[in-house]
Amino acid sequence: MKVDIYNQLHQRIIYLEYKPGQILKEQELAKEFGISRTPIRTVLFRLEWEHLVKILPRTGIQVMELELNTITNVFEARLELESVIGSMAAERFDKSHFNELQGFITICDRLVDLKDPKALGDLDFKIKRLFYKVAGNPFLTQMSDQLYSLTFRLWFFNLLKMYNEDWNREVLSIREDLVSLCDLLKNSTPKIVGKERRNQLLKHLKRIQGQFLGLSNQ
Repeated sequence: MKVDIYNQLHQRIIYLEYKPGQILKEQELAKEFGISRTPIRTVLFRLEWEHLVKILPRTGIQVMELELNTITNVFEARLELESVIGSMAAERFDKSHFNELQGFITICDRLVDLKDPKALGDLDFKIKRLFYKVAGNPFLTQMSDQLYSLTFRLWFFNLLKMYNEDWNREVLSIREDLVSLCDLLKNSTPKIVGKERRNQLLKHLKRIQGQFLGLSNQ
């Protein structure tokens, strides 16, 4: 599989450069990347397996719609994975990892009153990647990554639509979670840290649900 092409298409989908429901053409993608349709098709099959696109015979490739019920089900699966990853990472956290968390808090401070959805999205990726790296289990990482991409799209959709008050509330919620994690990683057991990661993800889901339903009713 052409990993570089996969990564580019994956990023376009999750950051909504390709809109939900948009139809992509295999031939046009092949022309853009200067390759034959066979390697493009391999990439598209992978994205379909990840539930990011749907291949429609004689029509094209449809970017998956944002469906709240589906995303909620995905979140329920993520809850348990994040709890396990959080517990495993807590057993291995060292000073350098704490420094990274402190750096993330500083980024949150900069984003208050400065709406930059891409920057906040990148920060969320970095937080997730830190816990994956420290936990050190590639199989859990792979499973969680796939589910994360599905939920990230709906969250990013919300970020793009937020006004200043909602934006600051979201940034400060992430900051609060980071401060709590720093404290628990220093003073509590790995099991409690894992439970907190689960609780934070649950709060994240509730914010997404409330924001998305609010947008849908406008």
